[in-house]
Order: sequence, then C-alpha cells, then structure tokens
Amino acid sequence: MPAINHVPFIGSAPEIGIVHLGLGAFHRAHQAVYLQRHLERVGESSWGLCSANLRSNRHLVDQLSEQGGRYHVAEYRDSEHVTLREVSVLRQALYVGEGGHDLEVLLQRMAAPQTRIVTLTVTEKGYCLSPTTGQLRVDDPVIAHDIAHPRAPRSAPGIVLEALRRRHAAGIPAFTVLCCDNMPDNGQRTRQAVSALAALQEEGQATGLTQWISDHVAFPSSMVDRIVPAMDDASFSRLAQHLDCTDPAAVVCEQFSQWVIEDQFPLGRPDWEVEGVQMVDDVRPFETMKLRMLNGSHSLLAYVGLLAGHETVFDAITDADMAGFIARYMTQEAAPTLDMPEGIDLTVYARALTARFANDSLQHRLRQIAMDGSQKLPQRWLLGAQQLLDDGRDLSCTALGIAAWIHYCSRPLPGAAAPVIDDPLRDTFAALAECFKGPALVDAFLDLQEVFPSALSGRTEFRQSVQTAYSALLRDGMGPVLRAFAVATPQ
Repeated sequence: MPAINHVPFIGSAPEIGIVHLGLGAFHRAHQAVYLQRHLERVGESSWGLCSANLRSNRHLVDQLSEQGGRYHVAEYRDSEHVTLREVSVLRQALYVGEGGHDLEVLLQRMAAPQTRIVTLTVTEKGYCLSPTTGQLRVDDPVIAHDIAHPRAPRSAPGIVLEALRRRHAAGIPAFTVLCCDNMPDNGQRTRQAVSALAALQEEGQATGLTQWISDHVAFPSSMVDRIVPAMDDASFSRLAQHLDCTDPAAVVCEQFSQWVIEDQFPLGRPDWEVEGVQMVDDVRPFETMKLRMLNGSHSLLAYVGLLAGHETVFDAITDADMAGFIARYMTQEAAPTLDMPEGIDLTVYARALTARFANDSLQHRLRQIAMDGSQKLPQRWLLGAQQLLDDGRDLSCTALGIAAWIHYCSRPLPGAAAPVIDDPLRDTFAALAECFKGPALVDAFLDLQEVFPSALSGRTEFRQSVQTAYSALLRDGMGPVLRAFAVATPQ
C-alpha cells in the first residue's frame, strides 16, 4: 500500500470567473488544481471554474454535476507515495457535444461580465488550423458550419468568437483567451483561429468585431506540463483498492506539475505565481523546450516503443536500448535546437524527464500518446529537424521516429490484425497504404502537405534519412535497429 497524503477541501464555494473549454483529465489534473490551491489559500475566491466538454463524454459531465463539481486527483510521486486531493473549484460542468443542450448556457456564461478568462485544452486539432501553415482550415466541416451558422457554433474558435461578439455588442470588456494546448506560439495560433473565423463571418458586413478583437482581446501563450494518463478500468480499480477512492470522476497524474504563462490579463487574474506558476514576458523558450524534449520524446516512445512491443511509457523507458535512444535524441537532436534563458540546464532537464518517464505508478499507455500524430509531429519533431539540417547535424533519431510513425499508420502492429489509428487523416493513411508499398509509401507520406512543410520534405537529405530508417525497420525489425543505435551512440 502506498503512503497516502489526503488533502480535503476546506473553504467556501467560489464565484465563477474562468470558463474552460475541454473538460478532460488534463484540465482537471492541472489548471483546476492550481485554482484549487488558490482557493484553499485565500478561503474565498472569484475565480471559480465553469468547464465544458465540446465533443465527447457526456457521462463525465453528468457525473460531475451529480457530485456538485467535486472530484479527486491522485498525484503519484511513485508507486509508494501518493497525494489524494479533493477538488471543488469546479462550480459548473456543461456538455455541448452531439446531443448536448448546454451551448446557450455556455455562451451566456462566457459573455457574463464576471467571466474574465477563458482557457482551452481542446487538443491541437481542436483549433482547426493546418499543422504546417497555421492557417484556419476553411474546409473543416465544423468551420464551414460556423461560417454559415455563427450564432450556433460547434468549434472551439467559433464558441470563443460568438461569446466575444456578444460582449462586443453589449459593451462588455473582452475576456482574456488562454490556450493551454501543446502548440508553438499557442496564444498567437489561437488568435489566428478566432480572428480568421471572425473575418470570414464578417465578410460583407461592418460590425467592427474583427478589429475589436485585434485591439482589445489578449491571447497570452502558455506552457503546461504534467503527465496525466487516460483513466481506464485498471486505474479506477487501483484507486479503490489502494486509496479507498471510488470517485468515478477521479484523475490519476504524476506529482510534478509546471505552468508558464505570459502575463497579459487586462481584466485581472488569480495570483497564480504564489501557487508556483511562472509568469513571464515570453513563454516561447519554455514552450519549445517542452515540445521538443518532453513531447518529442513521448512521441518517439509511442511509435518506436509500440513497434518494439511495449505498451506503456514505463515499459519502454525501462528497456535499456530504448532509454539510450531517447537520451541520444534529447541530448543530440532536441537540445541543440534550443536557445534557453540563463540558468536552464538542458542536461539536468533531460535527466529529470527520464526519471518522470520511469514513474511506475502512471501506466501511461503508448497508444494514447500515439493519437493525432499528424497534428503533433510538425511542432514536436519537424521544426527541430529543419534546424538540425540547417546546422549540418545528424537527425537519425527523428528519422527513425518518422519511419516508425509511417509504419504505425499503415501496417498492423505486431500481433494485431489491422492498424488501429486515431487521427484526423486516418482515411488518407489507409488509402496510401492500399496504393503504395516500401519506398513509394514513404515518399507518399512525406508528400502530405498537411503534415510535412515543403521546406523540409523537399530536402533530399531529409527524405533519404527517413527512407534509410524505414528500410532498416522493415528489414531488421525494431529491436535490432535500436541496438544499432546503442552501439553507435558515443559514450
């Protein structure tokens, strides 16, 4: 049995001042916990949460509503030490996905003067932006709907825009829009999505909304970091057996947590820095560090690890060959592309990441990390790969990762009957796998403009590196390929 530290909630109910889009496990284990700490410290707060699910899991919303917004977060330092925290800062849970009826309630809440911040964790694909160009995908069905029906939006940018339109029409100052998803320049990208949609909706009209957004809406960038695996039956069973926690809305996560935010909040904010949040002028160095070193390593663990026969991050990182491969990627391919502020030691950061990956209590499944690879690869690997090539550096680890991703998206995993791909481009992947084999398949994937920028895919040395890795993978299998990396890595 682990040593348990119980943290019950003591204090009064907060007023709602923040609306969050994306009521998933990460939000409940990260942003909500920081606000809970704030509430516990001050006793009363105007920074309570209203959180909405936009796409799925109506059952979770119903469950949280039945529980008055209260749920538990189990923060594991390791399998022997855990803090069980009760969270009560969530004052309202809404569902606006298919069959939901809470859209108008959500829009009214966002348009209310008491709402001063809107935060988002809707995943990279939720912003409906091209991963390579950053432009709004006007061909996306939900964006096409929101252009035609702006008052009944379905997309996250559309919901934010309609709430801002209502505030503009009522003369209410704009809330701050705080993106908490893993994208480079995530604040600017969120601004791009909302502003581009506003311009399309405003064509032929003179409402002034697009200009008002440009002049008055703050879109600070942020970097968030906490490993939060998806909950499954085994997770709930472990909570019940080890912690006597039978909360169906509970979340499991690691003890480590980090949040770095650009300090741009015209209507005010909680004093997050007292709770350990880093409030900075420019989040980009921290954001790029995390994307390339942590998230980039996670994606390598996912695609390479699955082909090596592993199921979880812990399983993969405790494979000595895999651990050496990840260390080589972090130190020789990710770190050299980073320009960090004074005092940030990337060698220390890399060691800390490896220790976090080796947390045996999380059971973070590689298939969860492998989801939506077409949306994640550009910022996790490809921007760094361009810089490596510009600097004349080796990118063998990145090339193997891309080769493993192509294999994962086009062929069954060992022991499986068919590929199981959760990605917006899965139909495209299936069509490519049907038409092409071997080197031609690799070329077809690298020609996907939705994923690979032409500045990278057009470089012969890049294509050759991926082709070489893919050929070795098909010829030898992942185990021998990883062992070859271990032999070639300088000691």
